[in-house]
Amino acid sequence: MGNLETITQKIREKAKSLLESGQAEVVIGYRAGTIPLVAAPFFARSAADCDQLVWSSFARLNLANYLPNRTEKVALVAKGCDARSAVGQVVENQFPKENLYLLGVPCSGLVDPAQVAAKEPRPIQRATESDDAITISGQGFSVDIKKAEVLRRNCRTCAHRTPTVANELTGPEAPAAKPDDFEDLKTLLAKTPAERLNHFKDLIKDCLRCYACRNACPLCYCPVCFVDETRPQWLGKSTDPMDTMTFHLLRGLHCAGRCTACGACETACPVNIKVREFNRVLDKTVQENWAYEPGLAWEQKPPLTVFQPNDPADFIK
Repeated sequence: MGNLETITQKIREKAKSLLESGQAEVVIGYRAGTIPLVAAPFFARSAADCDQLVWSSFARLNLANYLPNRTEKVALVAKGCDARSAVGQVVENQFPKENLYLLGVPCSGLVDPAQVAAKEPRPIQRATESDDAITISGQGFSVDIKKAEVLRRNCRTCAHRTPTVANELTGPEAPAAKPDDFEDLKTLLAKTPAERLNHFKDLIKDCLRCYACRNACPLCYCPVCFVDETRPQWLGKSTDPMDTMTFHLLRGLHCAGRCTACGACETACPVNIKVREFNRVLDKTVQENWAYEPGLAWEQKPPLTVFQPNDPADFIK
């Protein structure tokens, strides 16, 4: 039995135990999707439901997005970034810690369908996987691809593949990825402010203002989003370039010091905008100035939500 099958079996067994003991009223995990290379969110409420739970390299959505405003006792199947998001939600009083059971999954990285399509453009009808490779097949072909060649960008530099906060782990710790040295930002940050602005304008030129990035993000749970506020109205609803840039800049700032690099925003984007670039610049700033990464401990507070007497105040005149 491979590692994926072992983790799936442990998730099912523990989910049944938690539901039967009353420790959880619902287990939020994944089931196999109806199309290849996709795992769908799934809510298990009975022992029979638990037999549908799976773990795979296609589990891209961040399940912590389903926690705010829930009243049940929840067991959350959580990879490293999901667990960090859930911890952040507890810290920000969006979900009570006593109602949360984190069933941590050590994750070796998730597959990016766009990179798979770049290697095999023919229509894929079926995808299976082993621990190290995926096999995709369609009419008249079957191809093996190494997972390491098609991992999502955020997974390639994930420093916390194994949840640092979890009630229980479903397997051994995952091998560490290459440390995130923000190498991909060096060219961007070397540009002048005007050149950087042009870079981001080009990045979002195809934005539809559908808000899929916002809706998929586990950090976006304001009762009224600033884009929907009317008293006062912050920005228009059209795809006017200024309004669109304002949306992305303000959303990025709202996520500063809170983003766990789960990539749910990019997964949800229907026009494949790499919206996480806004957050990566801010992540770098937060790490350099406060040595802080979100969701690593229950006691940590995001640096932009707290005041320390020794905080620099030179900007106050």
